[in-house]
Amino acid sequence: MLKIGLVQQSAWDLPIDSMPLAAGYMKAVLDADPDLGPETDVRIHNLRGGWSIMQMARMIFGDGEIPDVLAFSVLGWNYRNFACLAELYKQLKPDGVTVFGGNHVSNQGRKVFRECPSVDIVVNGEGELTFRDLTAALLTDRREPRLPAIPGLSFRSPEDGSCVTTSERERIDNLDVIPSPFLTGAIPLLDHDGHFPYEFALLETNRGCPYKCSFCYWGGATGQRVRSFSRERLAAELDLFGCHEVPTVFLCDANFGMLQADEEFTEDLLRMNGKYGFPIALEANWAKNKSERFHRIVRTLKERGFKSSFTLALQTLSDQALTDMRRRNMKLNQWEVLTDWLAEEEMEAFVELIWGAPGETTESFFEGYDKLAEKVPRIAVYPLLLLPNTDYSEQRDIHGFVTVRGQSDDFEYVLANRTSTLEENLRMQRFMYLARILGENQYFKRLWHPARRLAGMTQSQVIHSLLDWIDASDHPSVVAFRDGFPVIAESPAVASGHRMLYSDSLLDREIERWWAQSIVPRFPEDWRNAGAHMYAFERWSRPVYQPPGTERPDGWTEADGEYTSEEVSFPYPMADLLDRLATGDLTSPEAEKAVYVFRGLSGFYQHLDNHETGAHYFTRAERLVHA
Repeated sequence: MLKIGLVQQSAWDLPIDSMPLAAGYMKAVLDADPDLGPETDVRIHNLRGGWSIMQMARMIFGDGEIPDVLAFSVLGWNYRNFACLAELYKQLKPDGVTVFGGNHVSNQGRKVFRECPSVDIVVNGEGELTFRDLTAALLTDRREPRLPAIPGLSFRSPEDGSCVTTSERERIDNLDVIPSPFLTGAIPLLDHDGHFPYEFALLETNRGCPYKCSFCYWGGATGQRVRSFSRERLAAELDLFGCHEVPTVFLCDANFGMLQADEEFTEDLLRMNGKYGFPIALEANWAKNKSERFHRIVRTLKERGFKSSFTLALQTLSDQALTDMRRRNMKLNQWEVLTDWLAEEEMEAFVELIWGAPGETTESFFEGYDKLAEKVPRIAVYPLLLLPNTDYSEQRDIHGFVTVRGQSDDFEYVLANRTSTLEENLRMQRFMYLARILGENQYFKRLWHPARRLAGMTQSQVIHSLLDWIDASDHPSVVAFRDGFPVIAESPAVASGHRMLYSDSLLDREIERWWAQSIVPRFPEDWRNAGAHMYAFERWSRPVYQPPGTERPDGWTEADGEYTSEEVSFPYPMADLLDRLATGDLTSPEAEKAVYVFRGLSGFYQHLDNHETGAHYFTRAERLVHA
């Protein structure tokens, strides 16, 4: 019996497990094989993003069961920690076999073997069938497995320790040969208490991406030709999700909404919702070019009341940067028409941008950022990373990249290039950090329109105003928040700052004071009194944050998975005023007492660090008619 440990770690520091889809595929393949299944004992070690190496070591080795093979699903955020765990494993079992697989190490055997002496084998490309063949070889002869005969591997030469890479493995054409990790039970969908235990259900309907953007390896990693799982298999998986009351399905596809199969998937998703009442939300990486098919899917989801956020993955509005990204051929210049249509359909959207791309300057970035913000205030701005196997990584000299490796991860962060300096980049990181919390994570959700329309400030100017306020403040809570600003606006630091804002009411009160003293005085005089109450309305509209074991926040009750506020009185009909401002109606507000009750889903504490699922927890304001 060959004991195999499969190790996967979430990217997010969440107080809830992420679904170990990659490890689940591997286990499902081995368990279903008539020759390998009876001869292998496969166990998944699903690790959370914020865990220390010691916590991860305890999870993997704490019961004294040391596997014969320890295989890691490696991404940039866990590369270094997994190298340390591989070293520990080799001390516990010197004759054990360590395997690295995943996008971050694929085709990077020389680097991995140089930096990680305890790693024996690297899987290149899609891993399911390669790992199956590797397992068969180890069962045949664990001491001297026939590795050269297995396509898709890199391993150390037994003669001199150099890197040997075998032939490239063909892409998996019929994806249904990979058994479903859900239908086979490789990934359990219920915990011991009978509840769905994950942040959301991860699901692939297809693999492949027709694009080859300079910053991304998606098309190279899974192949540019799109291959789909069968409709029958996906429908059976959705039926299982519905039966187990899975709330959110997150699609791992590169371009959902591009294929006819995507409409069929939507039909089956809605059918399961009608049958079970679940799932109730769909998140996806939407097709870059939005076709009529995309519009039909969006409209159908909206008509059925599905929660979803629609991504506009623009990355930049700079023509020069788009050329270098190899994205000029995409119909990205149609974003204004699309955002208008989404607004008409009352569908929420957000934009993804990258800072640090060659061809972009700070001036062009802020010009594009503020132009986008007029239509879509929810903007996610990510620092450019040089990822393995991408054009940017292979053409670094052409673009003049200056980079630094992360302190706790193996991502290569761009700090300068031929069109931006180190000094500019370091300033931009501070902006991105605050912009990601306020915009991407929507700590400010309804304040952007009044600031722009009444104070005449662009979204970037609002963020810079708050940055200046924070830098000048000596309030202890603000100082603590300022001290937490990272050098690089990476996701763990953003999550930490976001939680600080929700955890420290004094910090939030200081930001309200900034709003009252720095923004509202710029309003027309007839709007200033109403403007002074906008921040309080924003606060009540945010999700309710209650860490486990703590008292419920003041003013809220909870029942049946929903929070309900006490009656909250305002001297103006705030919801109506803010809705009017969003449409450009600047008619002077008339004082009129309005009493609201706010309602929102419970569970935000577990989802705060993920801006997509966290968006489902914002409260809705209901005005009481009798007021």
